This record gives sequence, C-alpha cells and structure tokens, in this order.
Amino acid sequence: MMMGTLVNAAAIVAGGAVGLLAKKGIPERMEDAVHKAMGLAVIVIGINGIAANMLTAGADGSISSGGELLLVFSLVLGVIAGEALRIDDRLNGLSQAVETRLHLTGFAASFVSGTLIYCVGAMAIIGSLNDGLRGDASVLYVKSTLDGISSIVLGATMGPGVIFSAIPVAVYQGGLTLLAGVLEPFLQGELLRQICAVGYVLVGCIGVNFMGRYQIKTANFLPALLVPPLWAAVQSFLP
Repeated sequence: MMMGTLVNAAAIVAGGAVGLLAKKGIPERMEDAVHKAMGLAVIVIGINGIAANMLTAGADGSISSGGELLLVFSLVLGVIAGEALRIDDRLNGLSQAVETRLHLTGFAASFVSGTLIYCVGAMAIIGSLNDGLRGDASVLYVKSTLDGISSIVLGATMGPGVIFSAIPVAVYQGGLTLLAGVLEPFLQGELLRQICAVGYVLVGCIGVNFMGRYQIKTANFLPALLVPPLWAAVQSFLP
C-alpha cells in the first residue's frame, strides 16, 4: 500500500539532491540554456497531454476532438477563482518565507514548479488508483523514473525547493491511493480525460514560465481542475 508513492517521493528527493550537487559545476550560460531547454520540453509534454486527452481516432482513421468548450470554461472560471483567492501569491509567499528563513536561494520557484509538474497529469491519478485498488504500482514506478530525471534538471537549474515538492506529491498521491475505492468510479473515462486536459494546460504554462519571457501565475489556474467534476455532478442531476 502506497509503495509506488513512497518510491516516487524518494526519486524526487534523490534527483533533486543530485541536481543541487551538479549545479555547482554548471556555468551560468549553460544553466540558462538548460533552463530554456527544460521549458521547451515541458511545453511539448503539455501539448502532447492535451492532444492525447482531447483527440480521438475513429475506426476509419479520422481524427475528432471534443471538450474544447468545457476546457475554456474550466480555465476561465478556474482563474477567476484563483485570482480571487490569490492562490499563486499565497503559495509563493509561503515558499518565499521558507526560502528567507532557511537561506535557500531559488526555493520558491523550484518548489511551486516541481509540485505542479509532478502532481498534474494522468499518471499521478491512474497510478495512485491502481496502487490502492490492485496493489499494482507499475505506473507510479515509471512516473518515479521520469520525475527523478526531471528533478535533477530542476535542482540544477532552479534550486532546492524541488526536493521539498516530494511532500505534496506524497500527500496528493497517497491520498488518492488510500481513497481509491471511493474515487475510482468517478475518476475514469471522459471525466478523467477532461481533468487531465486542463491539467496539461497548466503544465504548458509552467513550460512558458521556464522560458523566462512571460510569467504566468500558474497556481491561480488550479481551481480549473475542479470544474469538470463539478460539471459532471451537475449533469448527473439533469434529466
């Protein structure tokens, strides 16, 4: 029980630690180049995730899409709620306070980015449900490998906060694993695809932030993840 989540969290900590050690030997020019490369990679991952959850192939090979309107409403309503609650400001404020108190340069940016990247996506949800219901942690083991590699890059280019992002990952995925029996009937099929499509938009936003030209308050979009399940709940009461 929860072995997959524990391995995932450990991989993030280990990768982040390796990245911090490697950071000392990386010239500033190289660090900036790697940062931008990471941004491009994260943007591509986001686009790929959006396409995988919104595009379907027919028996005749034709491609169709769906869920665009719900995606738009989710993002708009989500960011309105996020801005009203000032989620990004509060999360960054808390991270900055830790950074100042512990003298950890780059903690805030790496913690927020790492947490969002590792928690948003189908692998976190499906892997946790499989681990809780069937004792099958194989999806989370694959995710652990990917997260461990990306945490090396994040640790080397952004700071020590990536190590601490293992905590929300453990809480989030561990919670899904423990509640798997209750959540599985709902977190599947079309609803899961809709949630993941929104989630991968957030991943794309993180990639844009890595590029350094524009800064999107990605955490303010987190309430958007709640819109698809709320809409599904409303639909269940409609005739």
